[in-house]
Amino acid sequence: MAMEVTQILLNAQAVDGTVRKQAEENLKQFQEQNLPSFLLSLAGELSNDDKPVESRKLGGLILKNALDAKEQHRKLELVQRWLSLDTSVKAQIKACLLKTLSSPAPDARSTASQVVAKVAGIELPHKQWPELIVALLSNLHQLPAHTKQATLETLGYICEEVSPDVVDQDQVNKILTAVVQGMNSSESNNDVRLAATRALYNALGFAQANFSNDMERDYIMRVVCEATLCPELKIRQAAFECLVAISSTYYEKLAPYIQDIFNITAKAVKEDEEPVALQAIEFWSSVCDEEIDILEEYGGEFSGDSDIPCFYFVKQALPVLVPMLLETLLKQEEDQDQDEGAWNIAMAGGTCLGLVARTVGDDVVPLVMPFIEENITKPDWRQREAATYAFGSILEGPSPDKLIPLVNIALNFMLTALMKDPNNHVKDTTAWTLGRMFEFLHGSALETPIITQANIQQIITVLLQSMKDVPNVAEKACGALYFLAQGYEDAGSSSSPLAPFFQEIVQALLTVTHREDAGESRLRTAAYETLNEVVRCSTDETAPMVLQLVPLIMMELHQTLEGQKLSSDEREKQNELQGLLCGCLQVIIQKLGSSEATKYVFMQYADQMMALFLRVFVSRSATAHEEAMLAIGALAYAAGADFAKYMPEFYRYLEMGLQNFEDYQVCAITVGVVGDICRALEDKILPYCDGIMTQLLKDLSSNQLHRSVKPPIFSCFGDIALAIGENFEKYLMYAMPMLQSAAELSAHISGADDDMLEYTNSLRNGILEAYSGIFQGFKGSSKTQLLMPYAPHILQFLDSLYMEKDMDDAVSKTAIGVLGDLADTLGSNASPLIQQSVSSRDFLNECLSSDDHLIRESAEWAKLAISRAISF
Repeated sequence: MAMEVTQILLNAQAVDGTVRKQAEENLKQFQEQNLPSFLLSLAGELSNDDKPVESRKLGGLILKNALDAKEQHRKLELVQRWLSLDTSVKAQIKACLLKTLSSPAPDARSTASQVVAKVAGIELPHKQWPELIVALLSNLHQLPAHTKQATLETLGYICEEVSPDVVDQDQVNKILTAVVQGMNSSESNNDVRLAATRALYNALGFAQANFSNDMERDYIMRVVCEATLCPELKIRQAAFECLVAISSTYYEKLAPYIQDIFNITAKAVKEDEEPVALQAIEFWSSVCDEEIDILEEYGGEFSGDSDIPCFYFVKQALPVLVPMLLETLLKQEEDQDQDEGAWNIAMAGGTCLGLVARTVGDDVVPLVMPFIEENITKPDWRQREAATYAFGSILEGPSPDKLIPLVNIALNFMLTALMKDPNNHVKDTTAWTLGRMFEFLHGSALETPIITQANIQQIITVLLQSMKDVPNVAEKACGALYFLAQGYEDAGSSSSPLAPFFQEIVQALLTVTHREDAGESRLRTAAYETLNEVVRCSTDETAPMVLQLVPLIMMELHQTLEGQKLSSDEREKQNELQGLLCGCLQVIIQKLGSSEATKYVFMQYADQMMALFLRVFVSRSATAHEEAMLAIGALAYAAGADFAKYMPEFYRYLEMGLQNFEDYQVCAITVGVVGDICRALEDKILPYCDGIMTQLLKDLSSNQLHRSVKPPIFSCFGDIALAIGENFEKYLMYAMPMLQSAAELSAHISGADDDMLEYTNSLRNGILEAYSGIFQGFKGSSKTQLLMPYAPHILQFLDSLYMEKDMDDAVSKTAIGVLGDLADTLGSNASPLIQQSVSSRDFLNECLSSDDHLIRESAEWAKLAISRAISF
């Protein structure tokens, strides 16, 4: 087989489909029949300089894919599979890989680098292949340039692949020494220097100890700064990428270098080519992000407990930083508004200016206003657009007191520009800026409104007129209207200033959705999102008009379901439209369902609506499924017990949703809808519970389901128990052990990163919601004794959560609630258990004096329930 492997790998890249299919089949068979010899022949192919580069490269990629996969469960299987291979086979493969690093063929070297890193990612954490780093670093300085380059690239990939704790500090020092030497200006080969600079970027996370040592840090920073001046563009870009990473990883170590870095970045922004200039601006955006986080976390007043103080780098640099950014705004590209993925100097500069405004607040305003005043009326469109962009960028951050007087002057000017400016760019940015005004400076919280009886008519007329403009301008006008409506959401049920214009606004938005070019610039999506917001924020007086929308939107949904033969491209657009229409109906259902008067009239459409939603499930589109599912959840909530009549037909789609592991969002939403239906049907859901519980238990024990779906499944147990009460008895023996083992896992997670902690807290919350629903469901029943065996474990779980001290507020509230539910349902039986519990008293007292009123309310209730249970 090894003889033919070259030909098969070449055939697998053939133009002819049948040849290609046959080759893929051969590879699959070979892999299944004899994995070790399959992997060996791939490694042999990759390392053989006599073979064609195409077959070597593909051989290496197949080898890489045999070691790693995107899906977590598949990845674990592949790791186990590699670890269980015969040691001598692995040794031969690794020898081939290391040998390939000195191949004259760049593609083969680069592929081998990636595969070495994948193997290292599996073996180093298991304390295998300890000689790898030593082997890579030995005689590095004597090697020919291309081998040096490949070795540095490999070191970079290894740092990307493994976590810092699996490489000991002595080896980290050696890696950093090699990398920084490779970056040095004395290195004459640019390929080596580039590989070294990119490797440093990946190795920064390993350099904690080195960055804490002044001498080593000074040396690294000097080499990085020198590399930003290298004649080779790619090296300058990679060096600035390192600076960006350093600014976020080692913010607190930047002070001695910040002046020099400012000079380097300013020069690059002014004079260097775009890829480099973009990274130079990104450095300051990154510093803003760090300072915004620090200032938000400590609310501006610094006490001793702040881990990292704020150095106010941005504030200190303001007088030079702001002019530098304003200059970039004049470097727009002609067609940037039409291109969704556009990113250029002007956009980066505006984004950074927005972050600066959020970092320093009021101080930015006097530095920007002169630029706006000078350019806003210039004949050159670039100057008008830059001035408008600058104004829009500083509307979030500074105080309303500082901004509102300026906005009051600017508003009229902007409305005129949106109608009359001859240039599309200027109109696009003007509509965006109006949207920002309405987003940040309009709403019930502000004392002085910028929108009054005097100007609202003009604002709406201009926005609706602007929705007829080219797609990118119309899309921004929809966005502005969205925030205009949102500002009135607290208008109360009586009267909204938008009410007199409601009909006109809705009509204009529906017209936009039917434009021939509504597919461009996200226009159709924006129009529906705005329509939804206008409906969501509407008041009782416009309810009859919302009601008139129902048959209209249903008709549109009906039309998307009539089966014409569509191309796959059209089908995709169709599915997207179905999703938007279901989303719109969901908002209307929630709006009309929230008051008795409108609900009664609106429910006449429920049958037709439900029939349409069920037809959407026949399509193959995850987006449409999600939206239809959410709309059904809203309908169940509105219909209450009457929803029971839809269950016989809807149940199979519910089950399909719960089985949908691939589109796990659909699965998660379906779990939520089960909760809505439980609340609507209460014990009428009983006939369906066996099927639902079976599926939920299957989901929990599957390793293929995305972890984010597990917390909602637990809380769904609580919804079901609450709905069916003591009938939940037959599920206890299945649900409780699952809850118990998840509780044990989630109680202790020392040293987890933020993402893991956030996930763990959502898992804890789901588990606690399940317990809470189960206790409340059994309350007052003759079967409460069935819960007694589980009580000690639940109290122990609460104890360990209290001891860990890393609960967020949501978990604290649910946890103290569970303590109350336990006491409330089990009564005097629970008394000795609660009294023995290590921390329940401390936990309760802490929650009673919490700053969070929801936690306090939950604790007051728990205190009452416990005192009742103990005093029996």
